[in-house]
Parts: sequence; structure tokens; C-alpha cells
Amino acid sequence: MSIKSSPSRYGSVAIAIHWLTALAIFGMLFSGLAASNAANPQTQFTLLRGHAVMGTLIGALTIFRVVWWQAFDKRPKDQPGLSRLQKGAAHAVHYGLYAVILVMVSSGFATVIMTGANLQLFGAAPLPLPDFTLAPPMTVHGILSRVLIAMLIGHIGAALWHQFIRRDRLLARMGLGR
Repeated sequence: MSIKSSPSRYGSVAIAIHWLTALAIFGMLFSGLAASNAANPQTQFTLLRGHAVMGTLIGALTIFRVVWWQAFDKRPKDQPGLSRLQKGAAHAVHYGLYAVILVMVSSGFATVIMTGANLQLFGAAPLPLPDFTLAPPMTVHGILSRVLIAMLIGHIGAALWHQFIRRDRLLARMGLGR
């Protein structure tokens, strides 16, 4: 497999970024929901520390992905047989995912800094953690987490529709199958 994408398939760098980001996002969603529901402050602290580290990783991967596409690689052509509406929707969802991810990372950083939680999460101050709901960026973060979930359901649903209903082997473009 080539490092760069071909007209019909993503390259190994794009595939690695995609799947690493996907795994990290699922970890983020789990750790964020678990932390917000944790009754034990130490458990919440541990989950939030991992959440912050994964958020930083996701932000870095997303920025790298955008730079990769702009400077070093070309995306494969759109899947053959799609209507103009379907192509537009696919592009909108992909760019929307990048935007939502970057705003979520930014709002997460802003929440941590505005509440002073960066001092607890990175060892300079004792627990308890502050009340994150008092920081305005946390409202944005919470809303976008639900938007992200909806977008992921649509993205995954469309990929499965292509693979199992249309049978156009779309997932092979992203490294799953041939």
C-alpha cells in the first residue's frame, strides 16, 4: 500500500490518521461521559486526565490530517455512481467532522484553562476539580459532543450502507478489505 492516496484508495498515512482518530474519539466520548457521571472524585480526575490527553492527540491528528491533505496528498475521487446531493453531503459531513473536532478541542482547552483545572490535571494543585458547568466553553463542548455523536452515526451509517446495501466496497478505500 502506498503512503499517498491513489484516485481510488486512501494511502497508508490517511488510513492510519482516520482509524487512530476514530479510536481516540470513541475513547473520548466514553471517558467524557464516564467522567461527568463519576461519583468518586479520584475516578473523575483519572478519567478527565485521560480525556485531556486524548483530546490533545485528536486535535494534533486532525491538524495533521488537514495539513497532509493540503500540502502532501490528494484525496481519492468521489465514489462512482453518487448523485450530486450525495457527494455534497459526504463532503459536508467530512468537513463538518473536522470543524466540530477542532472546536471541541478548543472548547475543552478553554474550559480547563478558565476553570483552573489544568493545575489539578497536571499535578500543581490538589483536588477537588472545579465545577466545569460554570465555564461558558463547556456549554459549547457539551452541545458539540451531541452533534459529533449524530455526525458519527451518519458517517458510520453511510459507510455501512455503501458496503452492505450498495455493495460498492467503499470500506476498502479506507483499508478494510480489497
